[in-house]
Amino acid sequence: MAVLLTLGALTGAALAGAAPASALPGGVPVAPGVEYGQFDVEGAKGSAHAHVLSVDLRDPKVRLGLLYPGAVAARAPVSRLADAQGAVAGVNGDFFNITETQHPGVEATGASVGPAIADGRALKAAVPDGQRFGPALPPGTGTEDVIGVGADRRARTGRLTLDGWVGSPDGRLPLGGLNQYALPVGSVGAFTADWGGASRVRATCGTDTDRAAPCSTDTYEVTVRAGRVVAAAGTPGSGAVPPGTTVLVGREAGAQWLRKLSVGERVTVRHRLVAAASGLPYRFALGGYPVLAGGAPLPGLDDRTAAVRTAVGLADGGRRVLLLALDGAPEYRTGLTIAEVADVLRDLGAQDGFSLDGGGSSTLVAREPGAPVVSVRNHPSGGAERPVPNGIGVFTGE
Repeated sequence: MAVLLTLGALTGAALAGAAPASALPGGVPVAPGVEYGQFDVEGAKGSAHAHVLSVDLRDPKVRLGLLYPGAVAARAPVSRLADAQGAVAGVNGDFFNITETQHPGVEATGASVGPAIADGRALKAAVPDGQRFGPALPPGTGTEDVIGVGADRRARTGRLTLDGWVGSPDGRLPLGGLNQYALPVGSVGAFTADWGGASRVRATCGTDTDRAAPCSTDTYEVTVRAGRVVAAAGTPGSGAVPPGTTVLVGREAGAQWLRKLSVGERVTVRHRLVAAASGLPYRFALGGYPVLAGGAPLPGLDDRTAAVRTAVGLADGGRRVLLLALDGAPEYRTGLTIAEVADVLRDLGAQDGFSLDGGGSSTLVAREPGAPVVSVRNHPSGGAERPVPNGIGVFTGE
């Protein structure tokens, strides 16, 4: 059991006597290169309790990866995802399409907001900023922001943009989406086997600036297999997309472009996610939003709304990763503001920080010594684990 540490009076959740860059307060081993600790933090709205994993990526047997249930539009508890993939620890991930109260009769897909990469393979791209679920974004950030680990085994934040197109003998059209629950107005989006079996109707609801806007009445869907159109429909469908098949969903101008295609016509679809700044490929990545950069909290962080939260800190040039989840037990449920979370990450030695989904989603799991499965270490605020679309898994071994 980790030692409980009260981390002093705060100026925006500052730690009293910040830990050295290579240490975790009260840390106990989970596996070689992985430690778990827990401690109290006094925030402006009351006491919070933090659970933290410290992951040393300098150990060649330690890696981070995407936890997900095998499909973009699917959800499962973090503990189940971790055990299914053999992770020794992990936390929940990105914000997601959790409800559709504005569009009665439209299925909530459960799909995440931002881009996702698993084992170097692009699973999905980001929805438009106005279609995001979650709290208000800090100025200058957006749904393309990600945190992940590159081919150099260093963790980093950045942006992943979709680079893709669909082409026919009559010309090309830029691709507006990849396995997304919301497509830009007037665009065409691609859905592959990675999407899962959820309905694709939600992709044509709302606008780029208003998530609650009505669903489009001008839609069209084309199924492409082996480079040729094999089916078409006037409305988006549902059901699993077979391997080797791409379903193209269009709205407004995108729908009009797809209507020109005939069954049997040759069609080419290309897509990839591009790291906007470094260009170095990610081996794994998922969405959220940055809160700390170069050791300084981002300007404009919310310092008033306290909540249970999950976040990631990057220390030692991306060689050490801190995975933090606040406790949702009643005595701690006021949580911290996002500005306070940034301060906690900084005082733990992080130079960069990133917020993930919080509230009832906040979950941190880790194996007890000698245990073959993980245990939930925090108390989820809903009383039980919430099924989520993805998370960050900690893996050890060859």
